[in-house]
Amino acid sequence: MIKTSPGDDFPQILSQDPHAVREPRENNLERAIGHEVRAYRKKLGITVTDLSAATGVSIGMLSKIENGNISPSLTTLQSLSRALGVPVTAFFKGFEEPRNATFVKAGEGINAERRGTRAGHQYSLLGHIDNNTSSVTVEPYLITLTTDSDVFPTFQHEGMEFLYMLEGEIVYRHGEQLFTMQAGDSLFFDADAPHGPERLVTLPARFLSIISYPQR
Repeated sequence: MIKTSPGDDFPQILSQDPHAVREPRENNLERAIGHEVRAYRKKLGITVTDLSAATGVSIGMLSKIENGNISPSLTTLQSLSRALGVPVTAFFKGFEEPRNATFVKAGEGINAERRGTRAGHQYSLLGHIDNNTSSVTVEPYLITLTTDSDVFPTFQHEGMEFLYMLEGEIVYRHGEQLFTMQAGDSLFFDADAPHGPERLVTLPARFLSIISYPQR
C-alpha cells in the first residue's frame, strides 16, 4: 500500500527505461560536447543568439550542437572555446570522465558524523561518489538505533530521502504525519520538512537512509 500526501498522485509510469540500449559511443560524444557547450554558455548568462554573434556560427548550427545532433568541426570548437573562455578540451570532459563505483563489504561502512549522531543514532556511510555525471549527490546510510538512542523528529535538510526498514519498529514523523515502520516498510519524502524518529518501539532498529540532493 502506498501512502502519499493529500492531493498527490503516485506516478503510474516512470519516464526512464533502465533496459534501453545506449546510443553508439560516437553519438554519446556529440551529446557530451553539446552538454558542455550549453553548460558553459548558461554559466556566462548568454543566449544562443549572443553566442552566434560572438562566434559567427549560425543559431541553427549552435542549436544542433547543443542538442548533440551534429559533430562540430575543430574550427567550430575553437571558435566556441574562445567565445566561452574555456579550452577546447573542456568540451570533452563529460565524455572522458570515468564512471565510478564504490563497493563496501558487510560491516565495513564508514562511521559518519551527522546531526543525529548526538542523539545516539549510529550512521554508517555505505558509499559516496564525488562529481558524478548525474549532477546529483547521493548519500546511502545504514542507521542503527539502540537503547542509547533518543528520539529526534526535527531533521531538516534539502533534497529527497528514502528510508527502508530492516529490523525493529519505530514511529517516524514527516511534517504532521506519523508512520509506524517495521521490517520491509519504506518511506520516501521531501527532506525539507521536519522529520525523524518520533517513538522507538522495538530495538535495536536498523534502516537504510538514502539522501539525494543537487551537486554544489
